[in-house]
Amino acid sequence: MTPNTPRRPAIFNRCNLSPWIIGAREFQDHPQPIEIEGARATDRRLFTRLAGIADPVERGQFFHDYVSVKFRLHEWPEHQASARSSLRHSYVQFLHSWGADSNGHAGAVLKAWVESRFGLAATYHHGRLATDPAARERYASDRMRGAAKTMGVSMQLDLLYTFCQEELARRYPGEQWRTLYRGTHDPEEYAVRDRTADGTSIVTLNNLSSFTDEAEIAWEFGSSVWEVRVPLAKIVFFSGLLPRHLLGGEAEYLVLGGDYRVHSLRY
Repeated sequence: MTPNTPRRPAIFNRCNLSPWIIGAREFQDHPQPIEIEGARATDRRLFTRLAGIADPVERGQFFHDYVSVKFRLHEWPEHQASARSSLRHSYVQFLHSWGADSNGHAGAVLKAWVESRFGLAATYHHGRLATDPAARERYASDRMRGAAKTMGVSMQLDLLYTFCQEELARRYPGEQWRTLYRGTHDPEEYAVRDRTADGTSIVTLNNLSSFTDEAEIAWEFGSSVWEVRVPLAKIVFFSGLLPRHLLGGEAEYLVLGGDYRVHSLRY
């Protein structure tokens, strides 16, 4: 190892599968359930109560209310006039901010959470982290500054992922995949290999990436669009999981990274 080569950190995670399994291309074809350590057991009453609610909108509201009370989010804005402003200190604001700029403070916090829970290392944040020292420094700074703005964000996100997985199982019984789309203007962000004549490639995605379930929307976000068969187990969040008044109605999915077989669409 040369003096200028960044030292690779040891990879740990807090779930039932190793990072190498979760990030492998084979996982796309043969997905397995992923459980974050302790998330379901610690809040068993939450998930028992959710199982008894028939309406998905009501389940989403109950989930958010539970997280707000558990993490005392309503007590954060001591100098604010409205309870709604407390959302800026919750997982909801991190989701909002990710949608505005996935390379900002919120994006760094969400990528760091994926690293700690699933062991998937971030690959891009204002530059390729493996080769750009300035990008690595920016990532570390954004991660620390972002995490300082909230209380227990990682535990909030643990519950969000677990709730998301339960909702996907309810809404798509017996299914293991969703066909999703990603538009991009930044091919340098990805490692693309094994291209074939039919437009199929193997792509290494950042440890957390945005997708949509509507190809037309994906074209609005890039000059090229990938169609991807995404395992439900790798979906962290999707629009419609929470009530519309919290996050709006954009057709966005947040997906864990790793190697994927993707198909390039023609405009």
